[in-house]
Amino acid sequence: MAISPTVSHPRSRFARVSRKVSRIAGHSGSFVLACALVLIWAVTGPFFHFSETWQLVINTGTTIVTFLMVFLIQGSQNTETEALLQIKLDELIRAVDAARNRMLVLEDLDEAELDALRGQFVELAAKDRGEG
Repeated sequence: MAISPTVSHPRSRFARVSRKVSRIAGHSGSFVLACALVLIWAVTGPFFHFSETWQLVINTGTTIVTFLMVFLIQGSQNTETEALLQIKLDELIRAVDAARNRMLVLEDLDEAELDALRGQFVELAAKDRGEG
């Protein structure tokens, strides 16, 4: 059985950005840059007499970065998890002769199509339980 290439699905702008930012943030150079910024901030303390404004700069900066990174990294993780799960399911569907290939692209179906398909499986489950 030949393996056909997976259909490329357009990603949302958020998914593309979150994946790119996650890669950049996870790079060792980003860690070194963050350490350098903290060091620069610490060294400038005496020049600003360790004022409240000086402290507020680091507190505000780290809070904003942390807040945004939580969403970006979660978005990236969600995308990667879904992709990995989808690959596994696609392989299982392809391996079972009786499986419907339509299941390979469920994420492309609109809500009405998904509801109709879900209804079919509810009916099948009811028949299997002897309810229908």
